Amino acid sequence: MVLPLTAKINKSNHLEIGGCDLVDLAKEYLTPLFVYDKDDISSQCNLYLDSFSHRSLETQVVYASKAFSCLAICQLVNQEGLGIDVSSAGELYVALKAGFDGKKVFLHGNNKTESELRMALDAKVGRIVVDSFNEMELLSQLLDKRQMNQSIMIRITPGIKPSTHQYIQTGQVDSKFGFDIDSGLAKQAVKRALALPHLDLKGFHVHIGSQIFSLHSYRRVIEVIFAFAKEVSNELDFKLEELNLGGGLGIKYVATDQPSSIQDYGKVICDNVISQAKSLKMPIPKIIVEPGRSIVGRAGVTLYRVGTIKKVPKFKNYVAVNGGMSDNLRPMLYGSSYQALLANKAGSQLKEEVTIVGHHCESGDVLVKDVMLPDVEVGDLVCTPATGAYGYVLANNYNKQTKPAVILVSKGKARLIIRRETYEDLVRLDEPLT
Repeated sequence: MVLPLTAKINKSNHLEIGGCDLVDLAKEYLTPLFVYDKDDISSQCNLYLDSFSHRSLETQVVYASKAFSCLAICQLVNQEGLGIDVSSAGELYVALKAGFDGKKVFLHGNNKTESELRMALDAKVGRIVVDSFNEMELLSQLLDKRQMNQSIMIRITPGIKPSTHQYIQTGQVDSKFGFDIDSGLAKQAVKRALALPHLDLKGFHVHIGSQIFSLHSYRRVIEVIFAFAKEVSNELDFKLEELNLGGGLGIKYVATDQPSSIQDYGKVICDNVISQAKSLKMPIPKIIVEPGRSIVGRAGVTLYRVGTIKKVPKFKNYVAVNGGMSDNLRPMLYGSSYQALLANKAGSQLKEEVTIVGHHCESGDVLVKDVMLPDVEVGDLVCTPATGAYGYVLANNYNKQTKPAVILVSKGKARLIIRRETYEDLVRLDEPLT
């Protein structure tokens, strides 16, 4: 079972995280409920910093806030010494409210609006990752009006298709993101960026996808990007100062998942960058990585209360909980698999196979298929581990479901970091007919 760093079964046979009994938390804060292990997040941040600490390289670890963005989590990763990447004005706003210096912010997005670019310039963000010619021209115009320069990176699509779900592959030739190398667009983008005023081109950004297990894809992308960098260096006299290799390292969700470790990931990145630079007789650029899922994914669990049990002889045993696709959309969006356990019977013998479903008016509202649990009773507390990434940030109000509360636990103390929505919140933006 994939559980947070501090998880254990206590004397009451209850699951405990961060020294807090999840049964007690569910009673106090109600369900559905997201619970995050603060120590787990801090540990992953430090593991990344250690794994990318290399005497021959300048490196920077940047948190991909789209995995989970809220004030407390952004403050935590800032305290641990990470930068942050944002892909919208909203994520930028949260990062700034959390105290991030604009210099530590990387702005992404394949369709940045003028207002988003203005906001980024106001914040003096460290890097804007340019994704299109339109954006490049607009940014140059905005900078000219302000008579200021901006450091940028160009997003490159290297034509590499990793083994992951097609919806989270981003490096293939026909991706909606960036400039692909094979068509010549990437080289044109470099030429244009060097020609336009006020743009200080530092290097390239490449992100090939998410939930990636095999490190071979990263080795290959480094080879491709360095070959491209060498070509534009020779033709355009451009020096690659920075290389942002994105994120995407997968985590373990179910027993069959076999992700690579952060340490191995760091070694592959650092060793191959040094090797390629030496082989092509190029200066070694600063290396930036943008982990998200592997920072917060394991740290979070979701708690639900069992409401209905339906047994269909010779077919399935359904266990319905008071959440579902409004708080974890990944199984419906990507066919993602999860494990589950009963937090109030954490050490009990597994006796029956069940399918855990949500309470929304959709047959596809299935959270966990065919999982073994102890004897399930109405009122039991279902826990789905590894929901710390792309859980709450994808939460929605379908069927007018209120979004759950989020708790951060550590050393026996629980802190509310996002309040549960109320019914009044569901209509606070509505305007009545009369």
